[in-house]
Amino acid sequence: MDQSAPPATSATTNDVPDFGWSPYAERMNGRFAMLGFSAILLIETFSGETFLHWAGLS
Repeated sequence: MDQSAPPATSATTNDVPDFGWSPYAERMNGRFAMLGFSAILLIETFSGETFLHWAGLS
């Protein structure tokens, strides 16, 4: 493998995918959090119950 080749960048940004506390990882965490929050809002909208009740936590 050629060690001088630049690393592949992400398909959506010019950032190099990386693990740990990197801007790329934090951006991906934020995107997944937004998806999860949207899913909770959809569950509450269509079921007519709060998420905590739907999940059996209240």
